[in-house]
Amino acid sequence: MPEPSPLVVPPLPLPILSLGVTGHRANNSDFVAHEDRIAAVMEQIFTAIAAATDSGAGTARVRLHSLLADGTDQLAAHGALSRGWELVAPLPFGRALNQAINAHPASPADARLLLAGKPARAAETATRAGAIAALAAQARVFELADADAAIAALYLAMVDAPTDVAAAQRYASAASRRVALAGRVMIEQSDLMIAVWDGASRDAVGGTGHTLASALVAGASVVLIDARHPEHWRLVCDLEALDQPVDQPPDPDDRNAQLLAAIAAALHPADEGAAPLALAPSAWRATSSPLFHAYRRVEALFGGGGRPWRSLKMVHETPEAIASGSGAPVLQALTALPGADPAWPRAIGRAVLQRFAWADGISTRFSDQYRGGMVANFMMSGLAVMAGMAYLPTAGPEWKHLFALAEFLLLGAIVLTTAMAKRDHWHDHWFETRRAAEYLRHAPFLLALGVSRPPGRWPKGGFGDRAGWPEYHARHALRDVGLPPATIGQAWLRAVLDGLLIPHLAGQRDYHRSKAKRLDTVHHRLDRVSIVAFQLAVVAVAFWLLMWLGGWLGVVPAVLAEKSAKLFTFLGVMFPTVGGAVAGIRYFGDFDRFAAISRISAEKLDGVHRRACLLRAAPDHALDYGALSDLAHAADDVVVSEIESWQAVFAGKHFTVPV
Repeated sequence: MPEPSPLVVPPLPLPILSLGVTGHRANNSDFVAHEDRIAAVMEQIFTAIAAATDSGAGTARVRLHSLLADGTDQLAAHGALSRGWELVAPLPFGRALNQAINAHPASPADARLLLAGKPARAAETATRAGAIAALAAQARVFELADADAAIAALYLAMVDAPTDVAAAQRYASAASRRVALAGRVMIEQSDLMIAVWDGASRDAVGGTGHTLASALVAGASVVLIDARHPEHWRLVCDLEALDQPVDQPPDPDDRNAQLLAAIAAALHPADEGAAPLALAPSAWRATSSPLFHAYRRVEALFGGGGRPWRSLKMVHETPEAIASGSGAPVLQALTALPGADPAWPRAIGRAVLQRFAWADGISTRFSDQYRGGMVANFMMSGLAVMAGMAYLPTAGPEWKHLFALAEFLLLGAIVLTTAMAKRDHWHDHWFETRRAAEYLRHAPFLLALGVSRPPGRWPKGGFGDRAGWPEYHARHALRDVGLPPATIGQAWLRAVLDGLLIPHLAGQRDYHRSKAKRLDTVHHRLDRVSIVAFQLAVVAVAFWLLMWLGGWLGVVPAVLAEKSAKLFTFLGVMFPTVGGAVAGIRYFGDFDRFAAISRISAEKLDGVHRRACLLRAAPDHALDYGALSDLAHAADDVVVSEIESWQAVFAGKHFTVPV
């Protein structure tokens, strides 16, 4: 018999510091006047970043995102490449159109040559185009080319009629929207933005001021370099800070400390040691343990669906098996994306799906232990009460020690289970690993669109002292993959919509609908059991009282009440105990609130799914990157909202003895 392959343990993601850059172009008067000083300041900032990411605490990769426009973008790109940093270019257009627009051709003929991928005739235009092409050749390029045909037509109409104001406005409006989309991609991918700005205006969509303001609204920290006084750069974290007067230059020590603190926060969570503990190989189990199936058994017994005593054993999918197992459809859809780099889906399989399988398996184990253990505690507490009194109708006082021993063992099991739960952090580890797994579960379609939750918009804390690492883990796992080196056209968008987004939305919606129905059923049936147990207690006590009254009145033999007193005393205790234990399980499980959370999530997902199907049926011109990325963000928001809701329910329900 062949030996099983060794378990693949996904490594923790290595930290990546992602930078973004925005700033004035080479035609801005302030930039031109102070370009050397701006370059010197940017070099100082890059030197500080390099030192912070190559410290004794561990080396981190640095990645710079730049739109490669002349001026600030290219200045920063050259600085990053000189240090060996990774350069990523989220371009607002396809390469040829982007090069034609940003080379500022002096004639319509040169514009058409550049659009055709040919060199321009004018030397200055050719030089500018060559500078963009040279940087693009050294970068990972993410081209938003889905609107190129329409933008190119507007662009040529403008260059053909330079005095036509309306043509210029039509082009500027459409092009600015594309630049803003590329800027959004850059912001979402970046921990820290570097901006060179003269402070003049934030109104031009896609311009420096607009991009800078968008970054601050998204929660990013911005290193703001004043184009007029570069040496007075400062770290800005709030949009309102842009409007505050700066009376004197920032203190160099303070701003350097703020910069280092921002870098440290991006690279190292406050609970950095919690992830290795929660995701350690010792936390993994190949299968679920029957000892902790109590919660899922309650769902099976009271949730409907038939076969309540079926086997509940779960075999956890291993990281090395997910590519050919549950993750196979996703990887196939990613591989089928037109023009996709074959290495990119493999990177998702390694960095995202394998880590999802690992976190999901561990989370399922801790979920069983925490919820199953607590349900078992409620059951054992009821059994302990009944065991302590069962000698009354069955044996007599001379055998009480045996029943007391049974009661003691049950109480001891409760104490032992509770101690183990607290020692091994079942509650914390379940919370943490489930969050990490859910973030990774829906990541593939986000990655395929270059969509990410901005660093400032990830949940922070709120779930206990050990709550920061799952967001960090997921964010850097996604950073490990990064933007796809791809040309995003209509075919790519349709493939993502049909092969990734719509199936994911439908699957998650149906899961939450089924879960809501099942949990509602569990809640109502447990409630019914509690009520019936209470009613039986009333009936038992009332029946004995009637027998006693009948004996006192001489209607029935008085000995009946005397001989049955112990039995009915036991029944009068047993039925309320059973009802109390079931009510405790119902309270602890919060089945009704979890059903409500799943029902709301299903409704939200159904709304996003409906919009996605409408978008799929729309003509090609309606399916653009902006519309599809908005749907991806909406789906991501539903996931995060659902995580926050269910964890808010269980956040205060720590493992304890059932009293």
